[in-house]
Amino acid sequence: MHTDREHDLRHHGDAEMRDDGSALVDLAVNVRTGTPPAWLRERVAGALGSLAAYPDGRAARAAVAARHGLPVDRVLLTAGAAEAFVLLARALKVRRPVVVHPQFTEPEAALRDAGHSVDRVLLREEHGFRLDPAAIPEDADLVVIGNPTNPTSVLHPASVVAELARPGRTLVVDEAFMDAVPGEREALAGRTDVPGLVVLRSLTKTWGLAGLRIGYVLAAPETITALERAQPLWPVSTPALAAAEACMGPQALAEAGHAAHRIAADRAHLVAGLSEFASDGLRLVEPAEGPFVLVRLPRATAVRRHLRDLGFAVRRGDTFPGLGEEWLRLAVRDRATVNSFLQALDRALTLASHP
Repeated sequence: MHTDREHDLRHHGDAEMRDDGSALVDLAVNVRTGTPPAWLRERVAGALGSLAAYPDGRAARAAVAARHGLPVDRVLLTAGAAEAFVLLARALKVRRPVVVHPQFTEPEAALRDAGHSVDRVLLREEHGFRLDPAAIPEDADLVVIGNPTNPTSVLHPASVVAELARPGRTLVVDEAFMDAVPGEREALAGRTDVPGLVVLRSLTKTWGLAGLRIGYVLAAPETITALERAQPLWPVSTPALAAAEACMGPQALAEAGHAAHRIAADRAHLVAGLSEFASDGLRLVEPAEGPFVLVRLPRATAVRRHLRDLGFAVRRGDTFPGLGEEWLRLAVRDRATVNSFLQALDRALTLASHP
């Protein structure tokens, strides 16, 4: 069990793209390129005529509920999944929270900011960063895990994740990238038979809405009520509500499904290209199931710096508990971009090996 705090939990991929990084080809941020699509931009723009009125989230909430086959009292709309982590940390009475790492660092940061002492369960590279339910302390009353997990791209079986549920325990599953998995296999969203289950979803990644801030929580009605009490009034803007409602429709879901298959094909192309660098010491976490891959390679810090000089931004891995400086996360991009990146990686590895 680890409680060290040496990692920069507030560092995220967007930091690679700020200021002098804005002109770089982005493999650091896990937002699908070419988004939001034109039809979604139009829906958001259409909401601007209603800005004088206070936001009314009922239609969007009902759309989310219908999409997952749930009653509306099991749905809470949030200003992105990040707000949901803050609400959980502030609203739930927790004695021993455990965060399963490596994973998105915001849940632990939110818990610490709310005054909680957080235990870490570190999944191991030698085990493929796969979840072992026996590693979770029995007395943990809050457990947080991502699925598929950022940054490892591991998709845990839903049955294994559900094994973490216990009476008196809140099980938080961050499914922010689940809609990038074909068929959303292993999803727990919509399940009501898992005690204490809280599922978080984001519309940021697939639909390119990071600047709009929209996500939602699926949980038991009493949990939703507790989280809602911790929210400020009107937490989700009218344009964000319009986006949420639009993204729940059948055409949008079909488009997301097609995108998931394209991502899988593009990821396979990236993985095949990366495998050519095995002789350089590059190791890839497989099977990768999210819209990103995690690699380990010698002199990764120097490689990342050379990649920036060559016009490419990638996500450093050392800010994730359980990883170190030799890790990099790469977002999946289209084949042309990947081919250019692989050429740059070849050059960066050469430069890094001859300092």
